[in-house]
Amino acid sequence: MTSVTATKRPGPDGPHGGRNGRDGHGGQGGRPRRSWRPGPSGPPPRGKAFGDRAAWFLVLPALIPILILSVGPLLYGIALAFTDAQSGRTRSTQWIGTLNFQDLLHDTLFWDSFRIGLVWAVGVTVPQFLLALGLALLLNQNLRLRWAARALAIVPWAMPEVVVGIMWRLVYNPDAGILNETIRDLGLGDGRDWLTGLATALPAVILVGIWAGMPQTTVALLAGLQNTPRELHEAAALDGAGAWRRFRTVTWPAIKPIALAISALNLIWNFNSFALVYVLTSGGPGGRTRLPMLFAYEEAFRYGQFGYAAAMGCVMVAVISVLLAFYLVGRLRGGEGR
Repeated sequence: MTSVTATKRPGPDGPHGGRNGRDGHGGQGGRPRRSWRPGPSGPPPRGKAFGDRAAWFLVLPALIPILILSVGPLLYGIALAFTDAQSGRTRSTQWIGTLNFQDLLHDTLFWDSFRIGLVWAVGVTVPQFLLALGLALLLNQNLRLRWAARALAIVPWAMPEVVVGIMWRLVYNPDAGILNETIRDLGLGDGRDWLTGLATALPAVILVGIWAGMPQTTVALLAGLQNTPRELHEAAALDGAGAWRRFRTVTWPAIKPIALAISALNLIWNFNSFALVYVLTSGGPGGRTRLPMLFAYEEAFRYGQFGYAAAMGCVMVAVISVLLAFYLVGRLRGGEGR
């Protein structure tokens, strides 16, 4: 008899049906080898979670003072604007809703101060930027003693606003100030009282604001100029481009983002100015230099109207938020355009 022995059909890759090994699992027998690979929805590695928590611990020392000293007072001031809070311990504070804001709509003194604040902010920011741009272009040249000129250019920035105000009050002094003394020596007249004249107080204060804030704008623009490749200027010069054309086609596109950023910040800072103008004129004469911050300060600490002053602060915060929104939208559109 002939015996027939049944055998299993071998697998496609080996005699035992395994693709790469004897047991069909890629090994040489026993349990298959597996490597742990987290899927997209699996738990994050333990080290990454620990790193995230450690990052928050590192941020907390800087975040806590901001929450306590900035965000907390801001929220408290917004809440105070809807009350009739006044000075005095025995007086109870009542919730009055939007009554303070309704009074602001009809307060001509506040809107006059708001107009003065806009004139001050624009009158300081625009000349400040133009002068700083010219100074930055000059300091970017290969001049002798350029390091000394750069050091002297930032001196006003290093001085506190109170010191700057006191110094310029001495300059504007009607009797012994250096400005009037120079006018007398040149035979141009007897000088005048610059800070108390109705027509000269605001321009005199604007001049001080330009001088005090120009260094930081100069430093920012100078940094942008130094990051502009010189090869571009050399190529434009070889093509026959003059100085103005090189500035318009090479320099300005390179520093435009920095120029827009520093101008927006300067506009906000100048609109919020307080110490410099307070030391120079205290808002006088006749309210000609009373900026919105000065008006709110007087309402709160001279007349004790804390709720009304808080409402003024809320209006100014809203205006600044609108300016920031326009700036951020412009930056985002510029980024998409690139």
